This record gives sequence, structure tokens and C-alpha cells, in this order.
Amino acid sequence: MESVRLTQFSPGAGCGCKISPAQLREIIQESLSGSAKKDPESLSAIAQTQGLGVREQFATVANRSNGTDDQRPGTNEFPGLLVGNESSDDAAVYEIGGGKAVISTTDFFTPIVDDPYDFGRIAATNALSDVYAMGGNPLMAIAILGWPLDKLPASVAGKVLEGARAVCTAAGIPLAGGHSISISEPVFGLAVTGIVDAALVKKNNTIQKGDLLFLTKPLGIGLISTGIKRGMALQEHMETALSLMTRLNAEGPRLALLPGVHALTDVTGFGLLGHCLEMVEGSGLTARIRVDDVPLIPGIDLYIKENCIPGGTYRNFDSYGHRLAFSAADNTVIVGVPEGGSLEDATLTDTAQKTATAGIPEGGTLQGGTLPDPVKLRLCDPQTSGGLLIAAHPDTRKLLEKEFGAVCVGEIV
Repeated sequence: MESVRLTQFSPGAGCGCKISPAQLREIIQESLSGSAKKDPESLSAIAQTQGLGVREQFATVANRSNGTDDQRPGTNEFPGLLVGNESSDDAAVYEIGGGKAVISTTDFFTPIVDDPYDFGRIAATNALSDVYAMGGNPLMAIAILGWPLDKLPASVAGKVLEGARAVCTAAGIPLAGGHSISISEPVFGLAVTGIVDAALVKKNNTIQKGDLLFLTKPLGIGLISTGIKRGMALQEHMETALSLMTRLNAEGPRLALLPGVHALTDVTGFGLLGHCLEMVEGSGLTARIRVDDVPLIPGIDLYIKENCIPGGTYRNFDSYGHRLAFSAADNTVIVGVPEGGSLEDATLTDTAQKTATAGIPEGGTLQGGTLPDPVKLRLCDPQTSGGLLIAAHPDTRKLLEKEFGAVCVGEIV
């Protein structure tokens, strides 16, 4: 088979080609602006499919709006929907009875490496991660393939599928089918179905004050993948990146069994700080990330020095930089500065406030949007098949570090 460089067909590599968080938020908000929940006829149709009368449906809606249905955090129209798109979570979760819930997710992107077999492995590992991040186990997957047959032979696409199938087999599930289209650039990924005990679902935003934050893989994939696309990545860095991107986050279900683990998410295209922001969003809490403690792939400073920066890094910061603040005195980033751009004293405890505002001018506020480039280029770096970000009680620290190889990178304050 003739050798091809798949990355030459990529406008953005891997999860770095994601739509920015701000643009995605706008898309979702627009899609919900005409929601069926405002339409009684739609409610009636939904009620028929779920065996509920319209009155019962409205009663369910009312109960939720009054906070009386704590066990079913799904959308108003669908009581069984435990996790939808209201919290920017990793996957949708639907309760099916008997204490079980189904997890459904999809993830796909353009090539992040040149080898088609490895591209398939990475894309499959990345897609499966969303199920693991919810605390569940995958059941089966189907492929999503867009292929430019006028530019790349079908045999190359076959190698992509072969790599994906190898990962699915390693995860103990079938690659059971899929869908393909002819398209101008190669795109590949999976739609994955998983299963989880409803009581063990781990959302991304169920953090608690005082939780520690842990990360299971180092950062730097975006920098290295950009180096690969530009033909300047060192072999050792490519091997390290490949090893990380094809390592399943299969510890997710075991983490879900730990009572002290309160929230999970995986770090992908929005970078560490973007996914951390999703954790604290709407909680009234903030996160403090200790920059010096964040694990990095050794050698990635080479790519920063050569200005080998993925476009996704800048899109990320432009989307949520105003929600971040930096303390030069202790090299920490505060995640969750309110939309107004300042963090009032009352938001933090006295101790946390002193730490968070170290080096900040007097006045009681911490201004958002102040993140130095060296920090931005590492912590906003888009990851592909990145590690799990865990929010857990401090009592779990030794266990998470010893048994799961997790690194403590900050805390919820």
C-alpha cells in the first residue's frame, strides 16, 4: 500500500478541530430556543410514547421546577433522561429500569496522525472515553466514516477501521456496524452505547466544596499533534503521544464505585481549563489549579518555542479566558470567575481568598482574562483522548495516586 500522510488532509488535528466552546454554546442555546417543552401538542406525543398523560407530564415538569424530583435530573419532557445536554457532559444517560441506565455518545474527527491504523485506534479510544467518564462500561460501537475516495483509496479507510476494531476488541465490545459518506476530507469516529448502574452515574458538575482535583494523563497532545502535522515532531514525542492517546480510560467504572469520587470528565478538545470550567459552571464554586503540579509530556516546550501551537488553543482561550484569573505569587489559575469578570470576596473562604488573590491589587476582586502565555499554551492545549479529570474528597488522595496513577492538580474552593 502506498504511504500517505493523513494529516495533510486535516484542517485541525484530532479533538483540536472541535467547534469552540463559545460557538458550541450558541448552537445549543439556539437549538433549545424552540424546545418542545413549550408546545403542549409535542408534550402529548411524548406522553403517549412514555405511557404518561399530559397532566402527568406537566406535573413532572412542575415537580422538577420546584426541586421535588431529586432522583431524576433529566430534561422536563423525558423523565428517564438522567443526563442530557444541559450540563455539557461527556455523554447522554437514559434510565431503563431495574436500576440500570444506558449511556450514548459519539465522537469523530479528522486525522491526528499519518498512519491510518493508528488514526483508527486513537479515534476509537477517544470515543470510548466518554462512556468511561460517566462511570459506565461500553456495550458496542458503530463506526462513523467520511472518506474522500477521489484522494485516498478505500484500502486506507479499511486500515482505519481495522485499528478501531482492535481497540473495541481490547475493550471487550464489538464494532457492530456504522455509516459512511463520501466527503472532501477524511473523518472517522464511533457512536458508542454503554451501560451503568443509575446510582453510579458520574456527571461532570457534581463537585463538592473542598474536593481535590486529579488528572490521569499528562497534557501536551495538541502541541505534539501540531508538530506531526507540520512534519517537525520528534519520534520520541510521537511515540509518547500515541501511547497516551491509545490508552483506554477504563478505570472510570472503578472510580465510580468509590464513594469519595464526586465528579468525572475527560479532558479533550477544550483543554484542561475548559473542562474544569464545565465542572464548576453553575455550582457557585471555583477551582484553583496549581500550575506547577499539572503533569506535562516531557519536551513539549520545544513546540512552544517553535510557535507550533494548535489553533484550538487560541479558540479555547478566546471562548473562556474571561472566566479565568491568574495569581503570579503562587502560580495558580482560578477557574470560574463570574461572567462579569470579577470574583467577589464572598465566593471564596478567607483562606482560599488570600491564596487566590495573592499578587492581585487591593480592592477585593480578581479580574478575569489574565493568563500568561506559558500557562495558556499548556493548560488550554486541546487534548485528544486525554485523561480523566476527577473531583474527589481529600480522603481518597492516597488511593487515587497509588492505585490509579492520578496526579493532584488543584482543589474546589
